[in-house]
Amino acid sequence: MKWAIVFDVDGVVADTEALNARASVMMFRELYDTQVQPEDFRDFVGTGDERYVEGVAEKYRVTIDTDRAVERRRENFFALQQQHPLPAMPGVLAIVQTARVSADVKLAIATSGNKDKQFPVIEGAGLKLEWFDVVVTGDDVTRKKPDPQIYEITTEKLGLPPARCVVLEDAPAGVASAKAAGAVCIAVTSSVGAEKLQDADLVVASLAEVSVATMRRMV
Repeated sequence: MKWAIVFDVDGVVADTEALNARASVMMFRELYDTQVQPEDFRDFVGTGDERYVEGVAEKYRVTIDTDRAVERRRENFFALQQQHPLPAMPGVLAIVQTARVSADVKLAIATSGNKDKQFPVIEGAGLKLEWFDVVVTGDDVTRKKPDPQIYEITTEKLGLPPARCVVLEDAPAGVASAKAAGAVCIAVTSSVGAEKLQDADLVVASLAEVSVATMRRMV
């Protein structure tokens, strides 16, 4: 029976979290004359572009125009990415390459980020969108992680039961989303510590520690 590997993007496909935080710090300073800290964004990793900036704005009691804030953050991110290209995280290319030549495996991407930001990250990491059977972004959902909607949509588009899908995540919100949807979840400690990812079925320091064969045995 077919099964699938589903990749989150930020912190899984590429190590974007430091750049995301830096771009957001710049945005708050440029638009709202407010000095926030990179660590302020940790609780909002994986929750979507809008909540990522709104959560920190609430902490500092700053009223923001969310659309404008997200757009400026995106502009800052792209500018920083030009200066600091983001390669694929360890293990990602090997997993994708093995899966592509395995007849029983489908590949998918499910990211809370919007496609105009995430597609360049995916391709910049050396992956091609056409390698994936399904791609779902924040543009396709009305409820962001930790709500399970994004993984419910992804598994439905894959035509597979959630229990036949292994989700690769890096954030508590993503793990909660995957598990609530009924999927198997492997969490990588690229963005937060292992203690915050204990609801995952397996926690690893790097995807280089995980093989397609290991994932196959989990479904």
